Amino acid sequence: MAGPEWESLEQCLEKHLPPADLREVKRILYGKETRKLDLPSRAFEAASEGDFELQGYAFEAAEEQLRPPRTVRVGLVQNRTPLPADAPVAKQVTALHRRIESIVEVAAVCGVNIICFQEAWTMPFAFCTREKLPWTEFAESAEDGPTSRFCQKLAKKHNMVVVSPILERDREHGDVLWNTAVVISNSGAVLGKTRKNHIPRVGDFNESTYYMEGNLGHPVFQTQFGRIAVNICYGRHHPLNWLMYSINGAEIIFNPSATIGALSESLWPVEARNAAIANHCFTCAINRVGKEYFPNEFTSGDGKKAHQDFGYFYGSSYVAAPDSSRTPGLSRTRDGLLVAELDLNLCRQVNDIWNFKMTGRYEMYAQELTEAVKPNYSPNVVKE
Repeated sequence: MAGPEWESLEQCLEKHLPPADLREVKRILYGKETRKLDLPSRAFEAASEGDFELQGYAFEAAEEQLRPPRTVRVGLVQNRTPLPADAPVAKQVTALHRRIESIVEVAAVCGVNIICFQEAWTMPFAFCTREKLPWTEFAESAEDGPTSRFCQKLAKKHNMVVVSPILERDREHGDVLWNTAVVISNSGAVLGKTRKNHIPRVGDFNESTYYMEGNLGHPVFQTQFGRIAVNICYGRHHPLNWLMYSINGAEIIFNPSATIGALSESLWPVEARNAAIANHCFTCAINRVGKEYFPNEFTSGDGKKAHQDFGYFYGSSYVAAPDSSRTPGLSRTRDGLLVAELDLNLCRQVNDIWNFKMTGRYEMYAQELTEAVKPNYSPNVVKE
């Protein structure tokens, strides 16, 4: 596994390959080349001053006679936690709000219409510890908590849809906790929320100590800029999860995550991209950055020695298109903003070419899965 100091795959390729070879390798790795966006110089200046990376790319569709282009700009934000995990809860939240606000300001300069933050962005990813306090104090109401109110102001100020993944406390149902993404309309209203459908139970991912699988299904949000869905973190490992968002009409599926190199880095470039191909939609994979240290040691029950960190969050956020092309990833080591301009007409154009939905045979799988989940199911194995 590459160490934290290793900046990115792209940087390594650019450093060691001649230009002609680099173009061919990128064609094979990333599909059709995405055009670099001509972002304002003041955006790059602000990013440099704020010490975060800024990249911009465009996915283009074929010109049509009856439909004008349906272009939308999305922003993906990856960041580390500015304060140590043992700092007071309120100070950590305030510091993260300020950090995100500065990045959103640059996104607005870049013309971003929809922005998405990383999983549980208002806190350290402390679910590895199995401790309840102080970590459950980061939980907030999705509808009117301080982070949703903060995002409402940003959304209204910048005419921007905001996808805000938080630790939710559901006051109406016994103060239960959920891993939730709140979707704020560009009008400033809370459009709705979705919850994490699949909860990991592997290594230090002790999340079911805090919350269980979501109960809201696969909602798709109709925004002014297109139909969006949010497949939170571990849900990207489950193809049917992506499929249901697509069946419900999602044109862009965000995947806000918090995942570490030792477990998933080899999967990361594949899963969201494959989902974009299989479901004729755009996917946006977002991961946090850095290493977070906790006050008390914890164990994983896997024979490893007690430790105080979860592992290295490797960033590498990217956008993938239904035609198999994708952007380069953001840095593995730095905070960053990735701006991508999408022509949503590409979704239907690729659908018309490959016909995955027409050839999907959903009725066959629905029937077989209905049988497979029954307690007395017998697998269809043909024997001599």
